[in-house]
Amino acid sequence: MIDHQRLESIVSEAGRIAHDLWPGAGHAVKSWEKTPGSPVCEADLAVDVFLKRELAALLPAAGWLSEETVDDPGRLTRDLIWLVDPIDGTRDFIRGRTGWAVSVALISAGRPLFGILCAPARGETWLAQAGQGATRNGNTLVASSRRMLEGSRVPADSLPKVDRDLSMVDKPNSIALRVAMVAADEADLVATLRWGYEWDIGAAALIAREAGAAVTDAFGRKLQYNKRDPRAFGLVACATGIHAASVGKLAERAERLVRTET
Repeated sequence: MIDHQRLESIVSEAGRIAHDLWPGAGHAVKSWEKTPGSPVCEADLAVDVFLKRELAALLPAAGWLSEETVDDPGRLTRDLIWLVDPIDGTRDFIRGRTGWAVSVALISAGRPLFGILCAPARGETWLAQAGQGATRNGNTLVASSRRMLEGSRVPADSLPKVDRDLSMVDKPNSIALRVAMVAADEADLVATLRWGYEWDIGAAALIAREAGAAVTDAFGRKLQYNKRDPRAFGLVACATGIHAASVGKLAERAERLVRTET
């Protein structure tokens, strides 16, 4: 159905394009805000244009949903779509930090079929195929097997008082890389309590799931993709042994926030 090697080569080249514009490698990059608090830079757009062209050529039947492209409702009629975040973690990218990645997923009938994260500033390529496991740089990933929520490793800059029974570890700006940390047993739990977009998590959610982690929305519900509204409220990616406790810990906050924001 798809040339795996060609797909990996395309995403790798997208990573090279981004890295060539990355301030951490000594380059100056133009950036601005799409909306207040939502940065974008010329690398986001360059990678988006490249991926849209190359992935369309690779699989002409697939639709397209990307953070940096105006949504085309025609995607809803497609069984296959490309789900793309050209640079996930734009803030780290602009600041010259390494916590960013190119994220590409192929969605089939509302579920991820392939997921790739290319993080060239870290020298990392993460891959997953549904039912075939997940790898980082060719090494098989096995997710955290933690069974006790207290003390769980969480990528965070700080924790609210209610969560100080958890343990902080390094936090890349990219949500995709944070979820991938669970797949690599470098974190036990990643949770968000806000509306997020499918392109932020499509590839990473598959990588984590194929490594043996649990991945749901904040209420413990299965994630769906290629929806008319490409959002879900919150994300929980964690060791399967702490999933129920994690959702329970977040439940009251999640319900309160959803009521406030809808």
